[in-house]
Amino acid sequence: MEAEGLPAIAVETFAHYYRQLLSGETGLIPEAAIRPVESLPDAETLPPDLAAEGEAALPHTVLIKLNGGLGTSMGLEQAKSLLVVKNGLTFLDIIARQAMQTGVPLVLMNSFATRADSLAALARYPQLRRNLPLDFLQHKVPKVARADLSPVSWPSNPALEWCPPGHGDIYTALLTSGMLRTLLEAGYRYAFVSNADNLGAVLDTAILGYFVRHRLPFMMEVADRTEADK
Repeated sequence: MEAEGLPAIAVETFAHYYRQLLSGETGLIPEAAIRPVESLPDAETLPPDLAAEGEAALPHTVLIKLNGGLGTSMGLEQAKSLLVVKNGLTFLDIIARQAMQTGVPLVLMNSFATRADSLAALARYPQLRRNLPLDFLQHKVPKVARADLSPVSWPSNPALEWCPPGHGDIYTALLTSGMLRTLLEAGYRYAFVSNADNLGAVLDTAILGYFVRHRLPFMMEVADRTEADK
């Protein structure tokens, strides 16, 4: 990773989780270890004035879409967000149109595998270009073999020896890419973050208003679990 020019914090983060893997950690949280949240604010019953507070915060808000994943499970060799989902539109088309409708800047967190195709697709929407870059790049980590946890080797195509580290890389990538500094210097204070393939995740001004009013560092929007979620 150092030879590839990856920042020290990315190397240290990978090493931390690799040591956990070697010790037998699976990353899975058993149901028995989860305690239910006793009470949560209901988005449908938030006071009406919160929407106005959220509207006032929109000039300081950015949409960040996590776009590092390939659609390999669906036979794709490009970003999953480039899959056509409705009326000839891809996930990314719909996201771009949603962003233009709200007037909030759109920024993608791309991976080395999705960046070129995704930025080419967004070129159809010149209105998206504001005072911010359209994307920042997450890091890459070595693939390891399931059999012995050693780094895989693919001499004919070394790019296949690497993979994106997952959505949790957003915090490290925001810092090391310089995007966090860029956002703060441009006056942005709030980020709505969601997966690029989750079209149901849209910015709600009432929820944003709640976030602003309570001066929260982080808030997650959740839904009731169903049988399919167990």
